[in-house]
Amino acid sequence: MLKNINLKDIFEILPGLLICIAIAYLGKFMAIYMPSVGAGSLAIFIGMAVGNTFGNRKELSKGTKFSESNLLFYSIILLGGTLSAQTLMELGLRGVTFIIIQMSITIIGAIFIGKKLGFSENFRYLMASGNAVCGSSAIAATAPVINADDKDKGITITIVNVTGTVLMLLLPLLGKLIFSLDTLKTSALIGGVLQSVGQVVASGSLVNEGVKDLATVFKIVRIIFLVVVVIVLGNLKNRTSREGNLQNKSSKGKIVKIPWYVIGFFIMCFLFTIGIISPEVSKMFKKVSNIFEIIALAGIGMRVNFRELLKQGARASYYAITLAAVQIICAISLISILLKK
Repeated sequence: MLKNINLKDIFEILPGLLICIAIAYLGKFMAIYMPSVGAGSLAIFIGMAVGNTFGNRKELSKGTKFSESNLLFYSIILLGGTLSAQTLMELGLRGVTFIIIQMSITIIGAIFIGKKLGFSENFRYLMASGNAVCGSSAIAATAPVINADDKDKGITITIVNVTGTVLMLLLPLLGKLIFSLDTLKTSALIGGVLQSVGQVVASGSLVNEGVKDLATVFKIVRIIFLVVVVIVLGNLKNRTSREGNLQNKSSKGKIVKIPWYVIGFFIMCFLFTIGIISPEVSKMFKKVSNIFEIIALAGIGMRVNFRELLKQGARASYYAITLAAVQIICAISLISILLKK
């Protein structure tokens, strides 16, 4: 958050941030001539091209990270000021049920597949939380509770992010092929499968504004369950530790917090619903949110590195691909059953 950023940080963030802003506005300019692609999509692709060539420099990393995370989070908070409680209720009981079942199967699948492939318990639990909830944030929240080391955490974050990047581009195509880009079903597919908030926003942007917004709502519902997932995995770890006559003291007393931007989203949504945020102010929020979002998408593109997956080896790649296939098949099946009109 901004209160944690000092003058030194600003100077370190500025170079990468300026490049992301330049890419974002280049994307907006190109979108005038390529409206069917959209500024957000163009920003991602330009960012990928820059990030994997001359933009792959250490001095730009803080700025691209700030764009990818902070600006995206601010965009999500402002998005809350444009959505009423009625919009959130579009998910309904069937939508929430879909999320719960989808997350449960992802967790079970990650633990089962990882065990069959011979991965450690901590690695399996990190893969479960990262894929079921919200990527790097969930992994970071789970690691101290299960006493995972930095090596497991780092490799898991890399695998989850690279897999999510591939799915970010694949899911809109599946949404078109299977659901004919139906807003609710395509949003559920993207918001129910993709690992990070940024990937959901980016993937939804490849379809249209409506899918992007509703997919974000599906994703936020998943994030709300972060506390539950971490507690469940922590208890599983404690149980296996007791069975092995080991003490897992590091998991005791750990508090899992709901991400601040999720709280901000719901506060803004509440204020808009009761009329404190006027329609005029809401429109302004929408414009600013859209600008932040495109800059964030440029940052996401800049930080994509397709070479990272190759470094993890065939076994880890097979784990990621198999789990992704389980998630996609499960999501398509559940959407067809629970969200049919």
